[in-house]
Amino acid sequence: MSKIRVIIMGAAGRDFHVFNTYFRNNPAYKVVAFTATQIPNIEGRKYPSQLSGELYPEGINIYPEEELESAIKDLNVDQVVFAYSDISHEEVMHKASRVLKAGADFRLMGPKSTMLKSSKPVVSVCAVRTGVGKSQTTRKICRILRQMGKKVVVIRHPMPYGDLRKQVCQRFASYEDLDYHKCTIEEREEYEPHIDQGSVVYAGIDYEMILKEAEKEADVIVWDGGNNDFPFYYSDMRLVLVDPHRPGHEVKYHPGETNLRSADVIVINKIDTANPKNVERVRKSIEEVNPEAVVVDAASPIYVENPEKIKNRRVLVVEDGPTLTHGEMSYGAGFIAAKKFGAKEIIDPRPFAVGSIKTTYSHYKHLSLILPAMGYDYKQIGELQATINKADCDVVIIGTPIDLTRIAQINKPTIRVKYQLQEIGKPTLEDILKEKID
Repeated sequence: MSKIRVIIMGAAGRDFHVFNTYFRNNPAYKVVAFTATQIPNIEGRKYPSQLSGELYPEGINIYPEEELESAIKDLNVDQVVFAYSDISHEEVMHKASRVLKAGADFRLMGPKSTMLKSSKPVVSVCAVRTGVGKSQTTRKICRILRQMGKKVVVIRHPMPYGDLRKQVCQRFASYEDLDYHKCTIEEREEYEPHIDQGSVVYAGIDYEMILKEAEKEADVIVWDGGNNDFPFYYSDMRLVLVDPHRPGHEVKYHPGETNLRSADVIVINKIDTANPKNVERVRKSIEEVNPEAVVVDAASPIYVENPEKIKNRRVLVVEDGPTLTHGEMSYGAGFIAAKKFGAKEIIDPRPFAVGSIKTTYSHYKHLSLILPAMGYDYKQIGELQATINKADCDVVIIGTPIDLTRIAQINKPTIRVKYQLQEIGKPTLEDILKEKID
């Protein structure tokens, strides 16, 4: 029988994992291409032969998703596998319709086909949307587990935006490791806070190899999810965050609804800044979709050193990039801090935007009074720096999780906004972890 010819649609994350776990050594299939979206400069490259295995000695081409229909036709494709996250159910079906019209089957790969089993206990932290608060939740879980006497290693959802051959299995334990691996702003936003509290982080492309390395130095593995994807590993405790600032999204986005339905523990985050009616709407969704889950109420209070430097100042607010872009949020912690501490004006960054930052505003039209911290390569980091330095303001409020001044030379005073997860009432995460993790 002839091999089934496959395209995998992705964004340099789950797509590579799906290939590695299901297709790489599967003689029944021939993956003829990846398509890529969301991440700049991925398309037009190859998934290299060093990663693709013996069945793919030439590697696999990566095309822009815009060329999907022509690729299906030109490469005589039988199946298209959808493998990226934080996309509405409606948009998933629009993409399915494009595939079906072009003549191929449309396919989603589930946990049984793609999850790996660890020899160590695994706690996974996932969400129903980007920007719900996974990172601070993961950090709190790591602190609790260490207080329980466990050696914890974090494995982060992939962000391989550079030379794929050098990103097979990466270990981060210091700022020098971040510099050595030439991490993007998005990578630094996820790795740096873990390093600050003494955690070792693994990430990369081959998550079977990554797991084996992490198991060598861990009592417990903590999966730090990306976007609203579901875990790459079978979990002894699946924790999922929901966001009352986006009520209803918990059942309208893929694969966030999968996470909601699969969760052992659901954290309703940001209760302190959300409309109570929206909190109750989210709570009702949980009761309808996953009534067996343990529900934890939580807040993400913000902390600012020297908040008096914000009062009566004209401020530029820089926020976490993915939260604003494919997370579709119109504000973040920096904006809340500006309002809370009495900024005279939050300036519009758009007139000062240059290069790809300007393009970002054209693509994500819901953005206005905030600047997303885009930085997928050194050129874009330079354009972000230029945008900030051109802005007519007194102070720059940095709402991203990293110290942006380490990688950008900013010509104005800066103030960082920090935030941590704080449970409200019982049960707490400590109560739950002591029960579930020996």
